[in-house]
Amino acid sequence: MKFQKEEAKLRERLVQLEERLDHVTKDMSKSHSPDFAEQATERENDEVLGGIGQEAQTSIQHIRAALARISAGTYGSCASCGKPINPERLDALPETVHCVSCAAA
Repeated sequence: MKFQKEEAKLRERLVQLEERLDHVTKDMSKSHSPDFAEQATERENDEVLGGIGQEAQTSIQHIRAALARISAGTYGSCASCGKPINPERLDALPETVHCVSCAAA
């Protein structure tokens, strides 16, 4: 099967991100301290956690889309120009949809 290495890398990263998102969700659902000063710090932490959670969700979507492209047989082709994406680029960014030229444009 073509792109086995990339698929394995994507699946491993997906598991890591799903675990991170689960931890973030659990941390954000904890109740806040009754102390006002402590609440302010906790709310700042919640904002940071929210950003981390949003980043994880976005990455999860990109990885799932890449896995769908592998299944559909379209993985490894640039979404803009249709040319093959350099294998070294896929190794570095397995969820990428663009070749170097199109990504730079």
